[in-house]
Amino acid sequence: MKLNIGDKAPDFSVENQDGKLIALSDYIGKKIILFFYPKDNTPGCTAESCNLKDNFFILRDKGFEILGISADNATSHKKFISKFELPFHLLADTDKSMINAYGVWGLKKFMGREYEGILRTTFIINENAVIERIISKVNTKNHTNQILELI
Repeated sequence: MKLNIGDKAPDFSVENQDGKLIALSDYIGKKIILFFYPKDNTPGCTAESCNLKDNFFILRDKGFEILGISADNATSHKKFISKFELPFHLLADTDKSMINAYGVWGLKKFMGREYEGILRTTFIINENAVIERIISKVNTKNHTNQILELI
């Protein structure tokens, strides 16, 4: 399924790093930066997460909540958060229901090899749960500026 700007964000209810269910409905009335990333503790995912962490208060001051999602489990997320002092929730989409609903699973290439995986993608969702922006070519080291240029 391919989502577009103007589409209603697919609903979700997924456990975070502490095993608490986090749902889209928890954020009605708030703006969300929803970033999908391949794997905890990998170079690109660490760079992206730490860039968002380093600019957390700038994004918060602009009214955004930040949620990261991968197929890693809650234990992995908890370690990742602890290691890098991430100030936002990471959602454990182990069954890939959210990953599939947002259409971010697909063919990837790395070092000449093709495989299926999570396509690094960020959705900016407004207060009414409508997708306002989609970033599919994420600059992991400068992701906050990519976001700020679009809002």
